[in-house]
Amino acid sequence: MIFSSYVFVLVFLPIVFGTYSLLLARGFTRAAKWTLVVASLWFYAYGSGSFFPFFLGSVAFNYVVGRRLGASFDRPGWSRRALFVGGLLGNVALLGYYKYTDFAIANYNALFGESVAFKHIVLPIGISFFTFQLIAYLVDSYRGLTREYELLNYLLFITFFPQLIVGPIVHHGDVVPQYDALKRSPPNLALVSKGLFLFSMGCAKKLLFADPLSEWSQSGFDNAQALNMVESWASSLGYVVSYYYDLSGYADMAIGLGLMFGIAIPINFNSPYKARNFADYWRRWHITLSRFLGDYVFRSVHDRNKGSANFYFAIFVTFLVSGFWHGAGWTFVVWGVINGLFVMSSHMMDRAGKRLPFLLAWVLTFAGIVGTRVLFVSSSFSDALHVLSSMFDLSSFTLSGNANMATKMPLYIAAGLFVAFTFKNSNELASRFKPNTRFALITAVLIVVSLLNMSDVRGFLYFQF
Repeated sequence: MIFSSYVFVLVFLPIVFGTYSLLLARGFTRAAKWTLVVASLWFYAYGSGSFFPFFLGSVAFNYVVGRRLGASFDRPGWSRRALFVGGLLGNVALLGYYKYTDFAIANYNALFGESVAFKHIVLPIGISFFTFQLIAYLVDSYRGLTREYELLNYLLFITFFPQLIVGPIVHHGDVVPQYDALKRSPPNLALVSKGLFLFSMGCAKKLLFADPLSEWSQSGFDNAQALNMVESWASSLGYVVSYYYDLSGYADMAIGLGLMFGIAIPINFNSPYKARNFADYWRRWHITLSRFLGDYVFRSVHDRNKGSANFYFAIFVTFLVSGFWHGAGWTFVVWGVINGLFVMSSHMMDRAGKRLPFLLAWVLTFAGIVGTRVLFVSSSFSDALHVLSSMFDLSSFTLSGNANMATKMPLYIAAGLFVAFTFKNSNELASRFKPNTRFALITAVLIVVSLLNMSDVRGFLYFQF
């Protein structure tokens, strides 16, 4: 189910919010929380098809393993370590089967000259995101940090529908104490109105910028080898803009929905295109993913006592994992490696006390963002190389051909970049929010505009991811 759809906005959300709020106001706190769990499971089942039983199995498996790890914290030994490793491998195996089976077959065929048939497995929605949350839960259970978490709060942590599918990737420490603290209370109208404001902004981002640009850009990359100079620039910049508005729009909606239910979900984007280098960029882009990778990959590799070489190696490994997590293909792996090299370069300059003028630093960073995004969305290295070379092929310059790429797309791209560069971001606007007439009018306008554009909704770019 898509947030920016009629069935969600006009049916699912009013029923769930109304039931939850009524139960909480009457003091039926556990019933209110169970309402959220059941609604979240239904929300996932609505779009997950035959994978839903496996999702339930994964949630149950990790709860049992996590409880046993927590209960045995004071009794370390080989059996406890084996249970922990088995839990991690169970999660990796499930993700690996659905996401990387065909990738493994393709590489096997290429290496050994075989022709094993591809499985064409449909990737379940949200599997990359909830798997990371489950892994974090197991790691922290092994560390003895989750021993007090009961089943209901655990289920809410994993299944809460605003962040279940595309994130933000929520750490149990962020939300479980909030679920535990829920008590009898009427709806907090200030939080509800602030949540609606954020939801309306995210919805408008998705429908007005992300959807049209991703549709036009994808049509370009579907025929990458035929793109001329104008079309290469339009498709590439179109994806740069659409990815930001799609992901940050979803995050705004998720955070807004969380506030409506009285739950604070961590921010996920902080004006990433204003970054002056790639280290800064990754502190601003998909913040909860960066935090997860930092906590559970980087810190597992980095040893402060081993000097700079270990520090840079830890960065390299972290971005290698990030690239592999983002997609089953060598283009994603190389994308991760390049981002890692850029981040390493940023830290090297910082440690050397060197600092480029802001404008030059920003131009180089944004150029790197565009170039790596081309690699990210291309289906092959040859497509990526053609698009990148065509961007500077003056002999292919023409305004004829694809009308959208020569007319509509530049306007959408310019408007999207103008808003991203000059306007306050969602977090800044939310921090200034007041439940007054001005913000109510802005919210109403954004919701009405969004409703008028919901007849043809595209899925989120990270929906099946």
